[in-house]
Amino acid sequence: MLKFNYYSPTRIVFGAGTVNEIGTLIREFKVKKVAVVFGGNSAKKSGLLDIVEDRLKSEGIDVILLGGVVPNPLLSKAKEMTKEAVKFGAEFVLAVGGGSVIDTAKFVAIGVASPDTDIEEFFFQRKKVEKSLPIGTVLTIAAAGSETSDSAVLTDDVTGTHIKKGITTDYNRCKFAIMDPELTYTLPKYQIGAGVADIFMHTSERYFTDILGNHLTDEMAEGLFRDIIKFGPIGVKSPTDYEAMSEIMWCGSVSHIGLTGLGAKGDTPRDGDWSCHQLGMAISALFDSTHGATLSAIWASWANYVKDANIQRFAEFARKVYGTDEADDEKCANKGIEKTVEFFESVGMPVNLHDLLNRDVSEKDCEELAINCSYKKSRSIGSFKSLSYDDMYNIYMAAR
Repeated sequence: MLKFNYYSPTRIVFGAGTVNEIGTLIREFKVKKVAVVFGGNSAKKSGLLDIVEDRLKSEGIDVILLGGVVPNPLLSKAKEMTKEAVKFGAEFVLAVGGGSVIDTAKFVAIGVASPDTDIEEFFFQRKKVEKSLPIGTVLTIAAAGSETSDSAVLTDDVTGTHIKKGITTDYNRCKFAIMDPELTYTLPKYQIGAGVADIFMHTSERYFTDILGNHLTDEMAEGLFRDIIKFGPIGVKSPTDYEAMSEIMWCGSVSHIGLTGLGAKGDTPRDGDWSCHQLGMAISALFDSTHGATLSAIWASWANYVKDANIQRFAEFARKVYGTDEADDEKCANKGIEKTVEFFESVGMPVNLHDLLNRDVSEKDCEELAINCSYKKSRSIGSFKSLSYDDMYNIYMAAR
């Protein structure tokens, strides 16, 4: 186990009806103006925004509503919202939504704290983040884990690169996260399934690493795998099943809070492999596909491509997570990959690019994806097995 410095300051307020505590929670920060970031009309139609606004105003807090965040959130929208929040004089940023909304809110909070600096400077990492407004969230989608993570991801629609990338900093840590499973009851089943896939993948990215020997960390990851595999399909089938939706919601936070990667980071910038996320983000950037679905579409092709780097790791995954009793490591590993494909299918997720995009995928498509993912052949990705442009192209081709 490598050295680590674990930091997770986010206060979790979990359970039915906890949204009613929003005014009390923000009051503790002694602020008078709050920018509320949200997505589409669902938060309005459900009455959730009315509840949030009412609770804040009852505490004497002024509110500006900043809506319009889309899935695969855009840099341009974050820039627009930042200007409005600066003009309003926001002292706190509250995200009401899922990962896309929270990630946008994080950039807005950074931008408002440095009003003389264009947030492009932070996005492209030309300038280091040194301050931010406090951020909180009312979670409505269990998926990205952004409510407990230190990262935020946007798509560059400003300079024309259409690269999806993000920044990682402790300034991205939410001060609190209100997590009420009942707020997820009205989600479309596809969104629930995509969230379940994303949760699985946040755990997978940390589990399949070149740094081994983290036994307790592995046990936590394997337990999370088993839990999401059990309750994910139940939640997709029955979105108002409180037990299933509460398990999915808590799995979402724990999967991205860092616990399942402890001991695998050391002095390196990442606590796992993260190849599938990079491969998936290129798909989202070029084809505007749902994030979780891009991960399920690419996972098996990635797994089959890299498994020989440590076949025993994939065999251990199959034995601990699925109870596979094959004695031969290669057969066991293959069984684990097959079982994972079946799991993704059980929550309605695509397991190849054809199913994801609903069309044939050409060699040219794969070339464009590999160019985007490799930043025009300027970088490699992954730690379980380092992947070059050619490797990325081969994985996309295998995923067709």
